[in-house]
Amino acid sequence: MSPARTIPTARFGWDVGGAHVKVSLVDAGGTVLDVAQWACPLWQGLDHLHRTIDLVCERWPQARMACAHHAVTMTGEMVDLFADRAAGVRAIVATLAQRLGSPLRFYAGEVGWLAAADCAAGWRHVASANWLATASWIATRMTNALLVDIGSTTTDIIPIVDGRVAALAATDAGRLASGELVYHGVVRTPLCGVAHRIEFGGATLNVMNEWFATTADVYRLTGELDPLHDVQPSADQGPKTPAASRARLARMIGRDAHEASELEWLRFAQRWRALQLREIGANLLRVVAAHPALAAAPLVGAGCGRFLVAALAREEARGYIDFGALAGVPQECAAWAATCAPSVAVALLAA
Repeated sequence: MSPARTIPTARFGWDVGGAHVKVSLVDAGGTVLDVAQWACPLWQGLDHLHRTIDLVCERWPQARMACAHHAVTMTGEMVDLFADRAAGVRAIVATLAQRLGSPLRFYAGEVGWLAAADCAAGWRHVASANWLATASWIATRMTNALLVDIGSTTTDIIPIVDGRVAALAATDAGRLASGELVYHGVVRTPLCGVAHRIEFGGATLNVMNEWFATTADVYRLTGELDPLHDVQPSADQGPKTPAASRARLARMIGRDAHEASELEWLRFAQRWRALQLREIGANLLRVVAAHPALAAAPLVGAGCGRFLVAALAREEARGYIDFGALAGVPQECAAWAATCAPSVAVALLAA
């Protein structure tokens, strides 16, 4: 993830989400040179996107050059800053067009690529298409596979059959119905959204429906959340230490951290992990049930929570392929490429 050298024709892939902006730099031959991610709480205002664009251009000054090419996908139009998704697409497109100015194309799935001026009319094709970009690129490399992208907030489960994306739905609403979109992530998901009852101390307890803790607290204690991906505020705006995470987990069941040992709280975190994995796994089974050809297909893991994808592959006795390895990304940024897969995918599709 070290800043890449200046190249004559820089090509950038952007994934503008509601909580993060992810950007990849590739050369004219389609080799990924660098990948980076910035926290961008878009729901708090477009000024956060402006500041993130400044940081991108600070890292890669060539992003401002007239010869730079930018390929964009997004999910940020969903945030409640905007009156509706169409308004969100228009605002994000206008901001990027104003700030970048150079050749700018927006990924629109089967429609292809749209110029900024065409996105208002074609917003339905542009909105929340980042999963399709990732899956479409994977389909150029694999015949049968299941993309499982577990990020900070959501999970995409996308079937690839006979070298094509075989998703049953194209919109977020439809994908929520099909199981191809699951609102579970490894950083921002409130634990009361993972389960309503959980075992602790030999008893099964109701969970408090309060935003006392998030999945980041779970994976800090299990040691699986990379600190580089732990960039969102904690539920109580407090520190991101093991002790603070234990205190937040304890609040979920009306307790204080001093009432149990560190080992007991670790086991409690592992129960939350198992419940989240079970929910994602149940949706994986729903997707597979609709595509018999995928009964033994490998999982392609992407997102900062792909450690759970590897766990699912072990549970299901399936093969596992990391997106960074599949994309042939140099070792020094392969992990970031997998974390920021849609930004890499749009850059490679555009190239």
